[in-house]
Parts: sequence; C-alpha cells; structure tokens
Amino acid sequence: MNLVICLLVARGYVPKSRIRRIVGGYGGQTDEAFDRMFERDKEELREVGIPIETGSNDPFGEDEPGYRISRQEFELPEIRLEPDEAAVVGLAARMWQQSGLAEATSNAVAKLQAAGVSADTRALDVVEPRVGREEPAFWPLWEAVRDCRPVRFSYQKPSSASAERRHVQPWSVLSWHGRWYVLGFDVDRDDSRMFRLSRIVGDVEPAGPPGSYEMPPSDEVRAAAIGFSPPEPHDLPTATIRVRRGAGHTLRRHAVHVTPDDEPGWDVVTVTYSSLGRLAEEIAAHGVDAVAIEPEELRTRMVSWLSDVAGAAS
Repeated sequence: MNLVICLLVARGYVPKSRIRRIVGGYGGQTDEAFDRMFERDKEELREVGIPIETGSNDPFGEDEPGYRISRQEFELPEIRLEPDEAAVVGLAARMWQQSGLAEATSNAVAKLQAAGVSADTRALDVVEPRVGREEPAFWPLWEAVRDCRPVRFSYQKPSSASAERRHVQPWSVLSWHGRWYVLGFDVDRDDSRMFRLSRIVGDVEPAGPPGSYEMPPSDEVRAAAIGFSPPEPHDLPTATIRVRRGAGHTLRRHAVHVTPDDEPGWDVVTVTYSSLGRLAEEIAAHGVDAVAIEPEELRTRMVSWLSDVAGAAS
C-alpha cells in the first residue's frame, strides 16, 4: 500500500532510487533484498490489476527510468448516487471502517515533496483501505509484514481451553471468504503456519527489530497460502439481488444466475456468499443500482444499517 500511495500521488515517474528512500520497509534493506522486495511488490500489484507504468520524465530518456500509477487507470467507474444516498454511504464507510494508513500516507507525501517530486494528494481519494473494526490485529501484523519484524501474540484455537503464546515471523496478511489471516513462520514449531486474526487474544507485540528475517520469495509465500487455506465451502447460501441493467458488474461477476426482471431495465442476480455483512456492504456500494431481495435477514440488515446511518447523519 505504501508503494501504491507513492506511485499514485506522484505527478511524474518516480525513480527506483527515490522509491527506496521514500517507501517504508525499503530503506533498511541491502541492495539485493530491496531489489527482491521491489520486484515482488510490483508483481503482486500487477496481479491484482493495479497498472504500474515505466517511463522517464526526460523526453530524451537521459534520466533514470521511473515508475508511476495512472490515476485514470486505477479509479473505479463512476457510481450513480443521489445526494442523500451518497451521504449515507460515505458516512457508513467512516462508521464501519478504519484507516490505519493515515500517518503512513502523510509521511509518504511529505517524503515525496522533500525529494522534489510533485505530489497530487487528491489522488489519495481512490485508495482508502477498508478493514473492519473487529480485526484489531490487522494493522500491527500488516506493519510487521512490511518491516520484516517478528511478533508474538496469544492465540485461541477452537479445540483448546486456553490461549497459547505464539512467536511468528509474518509473511503476508490475507483475506479468505470474508475472514482475515496472517501467514508466516512459527518460530516455536519451526514451520510455516497460518492464523485467523479473530482468534488472536489481546495485543500483537513486537518480538524483535525490523529486518530481523528475510521474506521468502513471493511464489513460496503464495504456495504456502494455498496449502494452508481452508477448504472451499460447499453448499453456500444464496442471495437474490435486483440489479440495474448495465450496472452492478462486481455482483454479476460472481453470479450463479442472471435473469431479466419483470421490471424493465433490471435483472435478478443470484449470488452465493459466506459473509452476510460483506455482501450487504458490496450491495450498498452500488447505490441505487442494486437492491437486496432475499434472504430477509439480508434486507433487514441493510435497512437497519442504512436507517442507523441516516439517523446519525441527521
């Protein structure tokens, strides 16, 4: 995310040497470790669809080549909302989510400007991270992954009567079917392990200085994540959503069935879900273009949530 912020706010191409000084987690690395981390991060961003351009600010190509993210390519398409709906969704996002990157964002912009790179802070509007408040372990673990810093925490397994103390070198924080996990090397068991964040009891504490361990290659981390990922759930429940024709593409992408609705200009989209709350949030993000139909619990949750937010706004 630090790399995204750096390349998104810069008005021109940012040379690799400046990226190393600006982006947190890069500066204290050896040349070889930095090159490996930088290439890994670029690859992962491109894999999730974030376009990183390579070029030079010098029309004659004599300057060091640099990198940037085009804001036009990064932004989502426009979502049509009425003024009151936009207010509700905006307030809901602030009530339901937290952004632990505010300080990191400010530091990244300040470093860019200090290095003589013109920064467009308006570009930050399209890169607001969203992590539920029920995951307090997310940010300290995310920072530990960024800094290659070992941590310790108490972990409550479903089969255990008491929490166990774990010492971990985090490799990645990832989401799977609406739940967050940390993947890393379990020092006590001398092997890789994956832990569900909601089962972490108490605070996540540092267990060593930054740069205490080398991050494995990205393909090894990815293979470990696949190996530890919980099995795909079977017989998932389904939800029915009325979606305006020509809109709701993220809902349609995961649809089981799409049929024309009786009302002209609308389709009935059936999707599976593992988290009712996450599905409700996704529907709300489409504004007037998506309406929850079934199950009743989904409709009730959305009506209650929007009513609470509307009441808070008034």
